[in-house]
Amino acid sequence: MVDKSFANLSLERAIGLRWTLRDIQARRLKMSPVSDEDMRVLTDLGMVEFRDEGPVLTQAGTVAVNG
Repeated sequence: MVDKSFANLSLERAIGLRWTLRDIQARRLKMSPVSDEDMRVLTDLGMVEFRDEGPVLTQAGTVAVNG
């Protein structure tokens, strides 16, 4: 299944956001902080949500990372 969530973004921006999703999934946020803008975009796309433990991937975010 091809994920088209980043279709309206430049290739560079889409790649950066995918790496950000991977960092969130692996809980590497202390080593690789996420910019407020990236977090806003990913939240608006429904790929990230906030819980008590911090940002986590939604099902859409998981699909975008794992394809």
